Amino acid sequence: MPNSADASGVTGTAYPSSQGGDEGRLRAAPPLSRTTKFAFGLGAVAPGVIKSGFSFFLLIFYSQVVGLDAWYVGLAITIALVFDAVSDPMVGYWSDNFRSKWGRRHPFMYLAALPVAISFFFLWVPPADASQITLFWYLLVLAIIIRTAMTFYHTPNSALAPDLTEDYQERTKIYSLRYLIAWTGANMLSVFMFLVVFPSFQNDEYEAGQFNPEAYVSFGFIGSCVILASILASSLGTHSRIEHLNPPPAKRPMTLKLVFKELFETLSERSFISLFIAALFAAVASGMSTGLSLIFMIYFWGFSEEQIGVFSFTTFAAAFIGFFLAPLVSRTIGKKRGAMIVGLVAFGGYPLPIVLRLLDVLPPNGTPFIFFFVSAVNIVDTGLIICFQILFASMIADLVEQSELKTGRRSEGVFTAAETFVKKAVEGLGVLFASAVLFLAGVERGADASEVSADSVWYVGAYYVPMVLGLWLTMIAVISTYRIDQASHEENLRRLKA
Repeated sequence: MPNSADASGVTGTAYPSSQGGDEGRLRAAPPLSRTTKFAFGLGAVAPGVIKSGFSFFLLIFYSQVVGLDAWYVGLAITIALVFDAVSDPMVGYWSDNFRSKWGRRHPFMYLAALPVAISFFFLWVPPADASQITLFWYLLVLAIIIRTAMTFYHTPNSALAPDLTEDYQERTKIYSLRYLIAWTGANMLSVFMFLVVFPSFQNDEYEAGQFNPEAYVSFGFIGSCVILASILASSLGTHSRIEHLNPPPAKRPMTLKLVFKELFETLSERSFISLFIAALFAAVASGMSTGLSLIFMIYFWGFSEEQIGVFSFTTFAAAFIGFFLAPLVSRTIGKKRGAMIVGLVAFGGYPLPIVLRLLDVLPPNGTPFIFFFVSAVNIVDTGLIICFQILFASMIADLVEQSELKTGRRSEGVFTAAETFVKKAVEGLGVLFASAVLFLAGVERGADASEVSADSVWYVGAYYVPMVLGLWLTMIAVISTYRIDQASHEENLRRLKA
């Protein structure tokens, strides 16, 4: 049968809330404009910058620049993750049921803009000459504030996707654009840091600008401005779509027992459990990879600041690979099968250069081949990983109608909250695992590349490879139990409309 967008000429749901919402959406929604799609995509830049900051810069800044023990860094982020376990589903549930003239999502998005931006800036301005305990508490408190404020924005913003379109393939397309913008925006900031900011902070005391704490004040300021612009642009750019979004369920007495009952009903969907468990493994693996990426480039490969800047620049090409490949994969072999195949190729090949270095197959660091080889592998594998992430996000969006059939409620916010919780685990458990690798390898805090022994560098790779491969392969195995495909999704839409 044709999908509902083809049959009705609309891209959104045209039936009232199944819980009897008194302002159920009865008007057909017009097709999504390019402006709306782009605004939705821009909304991913803010969490992308925060993810980049937490996963890419945070560990090396606090452990090697500020001097906080790597275990304290991992512990602080992990403790903050516990707060997410409570705040994420509650904010998601709240936004699913919220009533206002600006709909269910937008009030939360506007409210979060300034707190997210301001707290991100202060994360990179820790107190000078502070003790280990003081630095630990400073990092912990700010990590909790940033995560909670981001939850109030990211969860409602991401929850717009299933409401913007119910079409199986169009969801993949809008996620492709969103991920392209997210990776491009966040990566531009990293490139700017290594090609412009860090070199400008080189002096007699700091031969490498990435070890000068003043450089990170600039990073915090620029990042906070980008975050604020992203949140406001996405909120304002999708504001006109509010009248066409699904309404909240019918009013009912809200008790704590009812809240937890409905949360359990929503999250007990079998296909969701599969994706949630898989995403946890993926989050830890990705977080460990991202947390150690700068460590590998500086210590393992011996890249200069300019080379790291160029290396980061290659991610733009990878983002376009994911952008074009994901819709093609979804259309030809489906989201689940495509995610499994793409994931196996990407995650199996990602640590290949490190394995070859451990086996002493590659030429010495400093030769041109090393930089070009590692960069080439990074472009292809990162592109495949982005494709995988797009397919995975689209699979989560398809859970909304499946759950609505069983519960009578649309729970975009709850499903998205679970996804954002997992993404934050990238900066939590992933950083903890990365910290463990540095500890086991014997990399001392505050040491520059010349002060780390060759044995310690070798052990960083030796501990990292089996850990990350085990996590990724487990993730692929769990995804195989997901059940929704295009046929079952369209059947869900047909039954809901009936």
